[in-house]
Amino acid sequence: MTRRLEEIDALRGFMLVWMTLTHLPTVLSQFANQPFGFISSAEGFIFLSAVFTGRIYFRLADRDGYSAMYRRLGLRTFRLYLYHICLLLFAFAVGSLTARGDHPGVHNLLDYYFVVGPKHAILLGAALVYRPPLLDILPMYIILLILTPLALTLGAKVGWKFVMAGSFTLWVFAELGLRQASHDFLARAFGFTIPVNEMGSFDLWAWQFLWILGLWFGVKWAKDQLELDVWAKRLFVPALFIVPILLALRIAVGRTIELGSLEVAFDKWHLGAFRLLDAACISALLWRFKQIPRALSVRPLVLLGQASLQVFCAHLLFCFIGLTIMGNYAIVMGWRQLVLLVGTFGGLLLTAKFFSRSENKVSPGSPEPSSQFAPHHAES
Repeated sequence: MTRRLEEIDALRGFMLVWMTLTHLPTVLSQFANQPFGFISSAEGFIFLSAVFTGRIYFRLADRDGYSAMYRRLGLRTFRLYLYHICLLLFAFAVGSLTARGDHPGVHNLLDYYFVVGPKHAILLGAALVYRPPLLDILPMYIILLILTPLALTLGAKVGWKFVMAGSFTLWVFAELGLRQASHDFLARAFGFTIPVNEMGSFDLWAWQFLWILGLWFGVKWAKDQLELDVWAKRLFVPALFIVPILLALRIAVGRTIELGSLEVAFDKWHLGAFRLLDAACISALLWRFKQIPRALSVRPLVLLGQASLQVFCAHLLFCFIGLTIMGNYAIVMGWRQLVLLVGTFGGLLLTAKFFSRSENKVSPGSPEPSSQFAPHHAES
């Protein structure tokens, strides 16, 4: 019998709080930036979203057919695309309003918008090609959602080992510079003019692997084949050594240690190998010490996690507000920091309350969006 496990929702809510504190221009940002080692909230947000997507839509396809799955995923992707367009227009409106003022924070994020003009920027943004900082996670998420029906279909038809092998191969090529090479090819062959750094900080060729991995976990979860106890037990002892070592290295980087040629293996934007290792080890420890995520299962975090995508979009609005009011300072100064933090998290909770109610209204015959969790516990 399955049961509601609110720890998963709370963990997603924690990721959103962590991400918000990192992005808001306050004094807390420097402390929230990768405090647990070479891992950020983005990895958790993308992976957990993929897990839920894989589980829910695999079950839908298994019960109602792949046409129903394609239709539902298409509607979900279109809705998120509309969110993206609204955020993009809001950001460009903020940019236009602050163009004549002293707002370097906004200008730095939207420098390409100011170079090419609103019309060109809007067209490229709507095509998911121009992805300014802060506004680059959602377009990547949308592209990954567009590819999800293909991944789920191939996983069912040819087997997940082939899908995972292909995804891993792309990740390897990404670490070797596939993104820059593909951009250079498009520039030579088709006159592609947008700089690669304006196409988002995240290397899609690399981050697709984390998404596909999450989909695979979600499908195994739906099949009741997710042997997390066995996996966590095998990784537990190595994780006890790897996690503190990488945490110490993360603290030392920039102070006493330079990574040099090894930097790509720790790079966030290219999802370096050591980031994947760190994420796996931390996840194993969290699973073994279940009381830690259980302690996070407070109602506000659960609510945030239940409406994670809407809350994510809302946090971007507050980030742009913060960048606007900070003026030419490095962060928002004085009492405005407290007002920004209280207003932001109050707004996120209101957003979560509104959307969690609507998301939890499941129509007859549709897959439940809630966190039903019953992994297969193999004998250890």
